[in-house]
Amino acid sequence: MGVRTPDDLKDAKLALKTTQGAPKRASTPPPSDAAAASFAALTHKLDYLEPADIRRVRDAYRFADEAHLGQFRASGEPYITHPIAVAGLCAEWKLDAQAIMAALMHDAMEDCGVTKPELIERFGAPTADLVDGLTKLDKLQFSTREESQAESFRKMLLAMARDVRVILIKLADRLHNMRTMDAVAPAKRSRISRETLEIYAPIAHRLGLNQTYRELQELSFQHQRPWRQAALSKAVLKARGYRRDIVERIQRDVEKAFVQHKMAVQVFGREKTLFSIYKKMREKHLTFAQVNDIFGFRIVVGTLTECYMAMGVLHQLFKPLPGRFKDYIAIPKANGYQSLHTTLVSPLGTAVEFQIRTEQMHAIAEKGIAAHWLYKTGGAQVQEAQRLGAMWLQSLIDIQDETHDANEFLEHVKIDLFPDAVYVFTPKSKILALPRGATPVDFAYAIHTDVGAHCVAAKVNSEPVALRTELRSGDVVEIVSAPGARPNPAWLNFVRTGRARSKIRHYLKSMELEESQDLGEKMLAQALRAEGLQLPGLDGTDAALWQLLTRWSGNKTRADLFTDIGLGRKIATIVAKRLAKAMTERGARPDALTLTMGRYGSDDTAPSQGLVLIDGNEGASVQLATCCRPIPGDAIVGYLGRGEGLVVHTAECSVGKRLFERDSEHWMGVDWAEQPTRAFEAGVLLLVSNGKGVLAQVAQAVSEAEADITHIDMGNEPAADAAELQLRLSVRDRLHLAEVMRTLKRSPSVLRVARVKP
Repeated sequence: MGVRTPDDLKDAKLALKTTQGAPKRASTPPPSDAAAASFAALTHKLDYLEPADIRRVRDAYRFADEAHLGQFRASGEPYITHPIAVAGLCAEWKLDAQAIMAALMHDAMEDCGVTKPELIERFGAPTADLVDGLTKLDKLQFSTREESQAESFRKMLLAMARDVRVILIKLADRLHNMRTMDAVAPAKRSRISRETLEIYAPIAHRLGLNQTYRELQELSFQHQRPWRQAALSKAVLKARGYRRDIVERIQRDVEKAFVQHKMAVQVFGREKTLFSIYKKMREKHLTFAQVNDIFGFRIVVGTLTECYMAMGVLHQLFKPLPGRFKDYIAIPKANGYQSLHTTLVSPLGTAVEFQIRTEQMHAIAEKGIAAHWLYKTGGAQVQEAQRLGAMWLQSLIDIQDETHDANEFLEHVKIDLFPDAVYVFTPKSKILALPRGATPVDFAYAIHTDVGAHCVAAKVNSEPVALRTELRSGDVVEIVSAPGARPNPAWLNFVRTGRARSKIRHYLKSMELEESQDLGEKMLAQALRAEGLQLPGLDGTDAALWQLLTRWSGNKTRADLFTDIGLGRKIATIVAKRLAKAMTERGARPDALTLTMGRYGSDDTAPSQGLVLIDGNEGASVQLATCCRPIPGDAIVGYLGRGEGLVVHTAECSVGKRLFERDSEHWMGVDWAEQPTRAFEAGVLLLVSNGKGVLAQVAQAVSEAEADITHIDMGNEPAADAAELQLRLSVRDRLHLAEVMRTLKRSPSVLRVARVKP
């Protein structure tokens, strides 16, 4: 601990006074807690800081101690013991003075009413920013606890993207809370443990803090599944006794082999954590006896070259298991982890894993991105770990730019916290780490947003593949792009990275809003023509009209109003009547020709000028109902669902008729354009006689009529003399469908053909 200075004694007295004199918010703390609540508990860990920095940290301690005056933890200890412990964990990572000060004051804003300006004035903006990034948003009102939690994570992760010290302090805070959770109610313990397993442990792993990652997992397992943890602990203890002789013998043989080769190495025995054993048993449906890699060894050498020499020594000593060698030095993991992994067969026939690394690699493997502060000069390995960490942090900012909903942001981040990764190559041999199950689309977005957005095809190892193909480690991926290509909504069904998902969603949302805005403008113009008036412009008195209308509707801009009308949130006829009233008050008069255009939906050029025209190119704002699947030539009507955009039904659709009876105000006139731009889907029901080659005959008939089958449903009925088939056909219009149905009827195996109707 070292010699206690007068300042230390003063701090200890101050802490003791805090616990004795202040009103108690929990049970009375034991007297021995005064030492833990003093600055002396932290002093011996700060010897790497300059004396001036230690004085600043002491000031932060006094400020925090005063702020938490009279507060106690659930265990009865003075509350200040928690910030001191968090600062101590940060000091073990050798974080700078600003981070240690922020760790001491991390709860001051949240629990004690301290303001950010107050912290800036006293300790400077960088420290205040760190504390602010750590502060939860409990003061704001959210509709659900989940929403509040998601918003807190979003704020913390964005602060972390700007300054990684935020997450390091937060992980230290969570680690100490997990270590001291015995006094908390079981339900709360379980909830916090689940949150730790889902968010904090994967973040620790993603940033390479493996020691913290393992401990968070172990503590979560202990609090969430205490009985299973106790049973496994007992089994491991027993196994340790059985296997002690084997482990000691292997260690002796390994050390002897390295002495013979005159290599100075450190050999450590290593044991699998209880949580990883439990996870393996669950995922692979194994009993405890079947988990044979509970024990392993770690070899720490001096230089990079010695890593490969050490592997040669081990492979001469014991036989390696084929396919169980991994070189994470040449290709580091996504979090910067580097080691050689090899699994050998011991003389007793058991498989034993060896990890070989240098001391610097070992520091990065345990401390990850925090190794930056341990190795200020930073060798090549440290710099690589920093680069990989920074890439992920930058991706958080990119996702935030596309996603402003906290729950969606958290969903994207969770996707990116996959511990497993595949390593693929660009055509120029650059390595990219992607989550397991990633596709060429994920790869394209990882290279650049524009490459992803304009992606049309992909080649893997020079062979063309589908865009949904799962990539494997070692694949060389090449993306084919086209300037006019756009993201496809179907990609959301198979992309795995949060970056790709957020970029695609952002594009689709912006396209939907743009299309809804155009649709809303058309609808309002049509509704206003029914009042005998034309849509006003944007200049002079017309600008004042739009200002009045947006104020009345509660929209910020004219574009927002059009979007709301296009999405069905506002009814065009009601908005038009309000606009018409404002226009007549300013002297506008209904025009007879305009009134006729609005009433009959016609003018001197086109019979359907007043209607919304459907040509198949409308995008997300206009949908064709799946109940009746309208095609050109059908009589159609449009239903403006609330927030769904325009849904087009056939005029005789029973689902549409029920909607009309319930909500007639949301219906509007629609018509087909003269030249549709694409094919449309129609449902056809076939009754066929069972026999050999029936499906081939049906497919041939459809092909003869120049149509395509997009989906086929054969039902679950057992085989009989006749069977029903439901086909979804891609056709140009109603006449084309009739031709396809006639061709099908001529097929000898087809007994009956009918179009599917709701």
